[in-house]
Amino acid sequence: MLLCEATGIPTPSFRWVKDGKKLNWMGHNGSGNFTAHGDKPLSDYQGHYRCYADNTLGTAMTHTVKLITESTPTLPKQKRSHKTAEEGASVVLHCNPPRSSTIPHIHWMDKKLLHIGQSERVTTGLDGNLYFANVLKNDSRDDYTCNAQYISARTILPKEPISLTVTPSNDVARGRKPQLMQPQGPHSSHLALRGHSLVLECIPKGLPTPSVLWKRMDVNLSETGAWTDNHGRWLRFDSITQKADGEYECLASNTHGSVTHSYTVTVEAEPYWVKEPPSLLYSPGETVRLDCQAEGIPTPTVTWSINGEPVAEVDIDPRRRVTGGVLVLKDVVFGDTAVYQCEATNKHGNILKNTYIYVIELPAQILSSDGVVYQVTEGGVARLHCEAFGSPRPQVTWESEDLQNTLLSDSRVSQLTNGTLELFNSSREDSGVYTCSITHNNTSITAHLEVLKRTVMLIGPQAVQVTRGGDSWLDCHFTFDPHLNRPQILWRKDGQKIMESSLGDKYTLLGNGTLRVTDVQSADEGLYSCEVITDLDSVLASGSITVVACPSPPVFLSLSEEQDHNLTLSWTPGNTHNSPTTEFVVEVKEEKHPEGKWESHRVTGDVNHLELHLLPYSTYRFRVSGVNRLGRSNPSEISEAYSTLPTVPESYPLNVRSESTEPGTLVIMWEEIDRRLYNGSGFQYKVSWRQVQAHHWSHTHVPHPPYLVNGTRAFSSYEMKVQAVNSLGEGPHPVPVIGHSGEDYPLASPSKISVSVDNSSAIVRWQPVDTHTVQGHLLGYKIYLKRLGSQGGRKHREVREIKGGVERGTERKEERWVVEVDGNKTKEVVTGLKLYSLYELSMTTFNRKGEGPHSPTHPFRTPEGVPGPPASLDFESPSETELTLHWRPPTQPNGQLVGYVLQYQQISDSRNSPPQVEVIYDPTVTHLPLDGLDPHSRYVFYLRGRTSAGQGPPITRECATLLDGVGGKWEESEQVNTLQAFYSLTGLQPGTQYRLLITHGNYTHWEDEIQTTGPELRGVEGDFATQGWFIGLISAVVLLLLLLLVLCFIKRSKGGKYAVKDKEESQMDSEARPIKDETFGEYRSLESDGDEKRSVSQPSLCVESKLGSDDSLAEYGDSVDIQFNEDGSFIGQYSGRGPAPTGNESSGPASPVNLDPPPPPIGPSFAGILDRTS
Repeated sequence: MLLCEATGIPTPSFRWVKDGKKLNWMGHNGSGNFTAHGDKPLSDYQGHYRCYADNTLGTAMTHTVKLITESTPTLPKQKRSHKTAEEGASVVLHCNPPRSSTIPHIHWMDKKLLHIGQSERVTTGLDGNLYFANVLKNDSRDDYTCNAQYISARTILPKEPISLTVTPSNDVARGRKPQLMQPQGPHSSHLALRGHSLVLECIPKGLPTPSVLWKRMDVNLSETGAWTDNHGRWLRFDSITQKADGEYECLASNTHGSVTHSYTVTVEAEPYWVKEPPSLLYSPGETVRLDCQAEGIPTPTVTWSINGEPVAEVDIDPRRRVTGGVLVLKDVVFGDTAVYQCEATNKHGNILKNTYIYVIELPAQILSSDGVVYQVTEGGVARLHCEAFGSPRPQVTWESEDLQNTLLSDSRVSQLTNGTLELFNSSREDSGVYTCSITHNNTSITAHLEVLKRTVMLIGPQAVQVTRGGDSWLDCHFTFDPHLNRPQILWRKDGQKIMESSLGDKYTLLGNGTLRVTDVQSADEGLYSCEVITDLDSVLASGSITVVACPSPPVFLSLSEEQDHNLTLSWTPGNTHNSPTTEFVVEVKEEKHPEGKWESHRVTGDVNHLELHLLPYSTYRFRVSGVNRLGRSNPSEISEAYSTLPTVPESYPLNVRSESTEPGTLVIMWEEIDRRLYNGSGFQYKVSWRQVQAHHWSHTHVPHPPYLVNGTRAFSSYEMKVQAVNSLGEGPHPVPVIGHSGEDYPLASPSKISVSVDNSSAIVRWQPVDTHTVQGHLLGYKIYLKRLGSQGGRKHREVREIKGGVERGTERKEERWVVEVDGNKTKEVVTGLKLYSLYELSMTTFNRKGEGPHSPTHPFRTPEGVPGPPASLDFESPSETELTLHWRPPTQPNGQLVGYVLQYQQISDSRNSPPQVEVIYDPTVTHLPLDGLDPHSRYVFYLRGRTSAGQGPPITRECATLLDGVGGKWEESEQVNTLQAFYSLTGLQPGTQYRLLITHGNYTHWEDEIQTTGPELRGVEGDFATQGWFIGLISAVVLLLLLLLVLCFIKRSKGGKYAVKDKEESQMDSEARPIKDETFGEYRSLESDGDEKRSVSQPSLCVESKLGSDDSLAEYGDSVDIQFNEDGSFIGQYSGRGPAPTGNESSGPASPVNLDPPPPPIGPSFAGILDRTS
């Protein structure tokens, strides 16, 4: 049925024209629909049809309709087909549906009428065929059935089932490079009509299944309106536009390569209207102008008809003029009433427009309402309507309240043909009342104009960049006239309104018009506009959100063919997310060996490939990441595993060496080759060795180092080499290296040893050993030195510093040391020798194994030298003009002391006096009195020791006589028994410093300084001593002390005396006499004969106290015990009698009441010190 409907007064009649000839057809019930009759074959109705509708006022018509007739599609008789393919190969199952004017829908199904699963691997093409990019074993079946559905014919035609058998193949592991099954060739062209649909097809084959990427060559694919379908194998355009015209490309790729196909899409158009002429009423005498503009590709041709008759076939009328799409008819009359047709035609079709022109005469009237209030904003266009009707068309005029000014004289004011008054760029002064009237008629209306403040956008949305996942705020701040209602705020994204229902988590519209977009993602990117709409105007501001983020992972990784283990990895960059990619990170992982890790390579962002060198007999996987200023993308999908072929080793072990340690063995060691460099299976090391200058090589195969060769001579030279081999053959031949078997101890020591002594150093010379006796690498020589002692007739005592003085009498242990010398030397300077000493030395040779035998001992001696400075120099001043000097001998005599030289001189502010010299020829003297000194002067003293080699450096001190502050008078105790281990000093002043000496003849055995505890005695301030109560108190104390003294004398007189053996022991040499076993010395009563006491013993150091008086203990509370350590040194117990401490430290304070003697010491007696000769 062909439809044709029309209305009119009077009721129109219909007629049909087929292929330009009028049909003998009669309409029914006022309808013009054309229906075919069953008495004719359907093919007789095929052709081009047009319908006409007529009444007394004119004739309208339809555009031309093409009618195509065909029979119902049928399938010819078919044979069942069978296909066989190897696993991994590509297969095409053909459908070949019957041809029809309408394209059928193809459905591939099985015998259970279930659809065959579609995927990137299995795809139905536009031609209806079923394409397999590669087949799997489970693709084998015998019921692949193609069903063609013809919707217009309401028919489904099933073809005979196709049987497919897939056989196993060993080529599956190798894979196949992509190739295109559809379309064929490198390029194809496609023509599409505007508003119609278009599908571009790209079906590849390959193993693994290739992926497909579509792209537009010059612009972004999203701007064309295209989208992918059928698992990426189709690029579909729905209602295509002119923007889709251009060049496209399909890229199919897998791990073995890629293939491309380019498309040229040309978009043309059927005719479409740009401007259509309206149907209007005209009065006689007016001019009619009909504009008919149409566009299309190619450009359509426009023709005119009147009442269905082409203008060219109508009588010529000088009032009528046709120029392209414009028809002008002047001075119309009633007879010009008709239907005018404008038809546009190109090769793709035609369109037709019927325009009704009615010429009539009617009285004038104003149709617009009176008293209407018009509102407009400043700067806007005010339109005051005054629609008049009549034939002929009435003339209207407008006037304002200010009658002095003519409205039309203002350039901003214009009056339209329909009577509307337009006022552009309105201002507040334009507000007022305007009057519209019809010329030569009393009919008029008034219009009220109000000009309000316009709406202004203060702050609109800006172009912002937002990091993915962040929030964005788009402003929309504005002002509007308060006389207007609250404006509407309308937000749009890419032209689409953001609906109120969508305001929520994603969009939030704040009270001030700001739009908040949360959790911004790529889908939120685009152009955002804020439109403020009032009753009179609107204002629009636009901004954008650009989402910046790390790049998307690259896609479509592909590998070129391997050449010499080099191949090129290519990829397609992912979305940059509006931040250019600065570099790509290519990661390679070797998987055959467990230690394989991802290794990175970097290329610049404008490069999408990288040439890689792969190791043989390895399996690799690849992945690529993109990097921009925001960070690094996730890695791409890991590529399929790629395996390289095996080959012989390409390198040999490095650092081949001998690590032999035992004689008679050769240990060959080397650095193992990385497992990734084995290049094949069955990897081993071929170890070869031979003696230097031998001809025959011995060799063996081992899996790893080291390799031990037994039965070799000590330190023999061998040539060694280690070669890498695998199941395919041997690797490169290395250069032999020299190694040695294990070392043994050296057989000889240096000979012809001589020593040249120079003071405290000696030059040792020798003749090197024969290299054959070393039996290894000569590392050097060792010089063993031993000090036998001093050159004196007897062993010299060692003097060493201790706290509080010098300890003498301890024999020095033998001094031994070793000097190592490089093996290339034949002499060495030995330093640090002590003067006036006896030494001996011997030498050995050493290698890595150890030392050889010692050479014969070689003695030598060092010469005598000048002594060091005396150990100390102290003073005492018996009177204002006398000084007694006390010193200790040098700690380093460096020979036999022959005496001392004292030099001193007076220190004066003006000048120094001439020096005085005293030469002491007795080396045992350690003190010297000087008299005749100036009591008002200070002196500087220089004391030197002397040996036969000369004078040594001095010890220097400054001092003055008693008048100028030198210490108090020396007090001596009685002679102490040599067996006594301690001695108590009583009557010392508390808080006072004392100097203690133990002497025997002129030799000082020990000295120290002590400080007694307790407060210092202070004088009574003022006239305190003259007070009566103080004198009484002192008298009472004196009486008590006298009573105590009497009791003490009586008690001590009852104690008696103890016998001693002083004489025979005093005559024994202290060095020769053995230590006595007595534990206690002999005690003597303090009440013994006074003459003996004064002649033998020394007075107390406290001048005011009586010797041996006990009242000094009670009065002043301090005493000193002098004890001895195990080594014979003193222990001074100051102000106390606690247990004797070990070592050389002083004891703590003692109670002044405890008068019991301390226990005897463990060690030598005091006699061993006092009886020694100086």
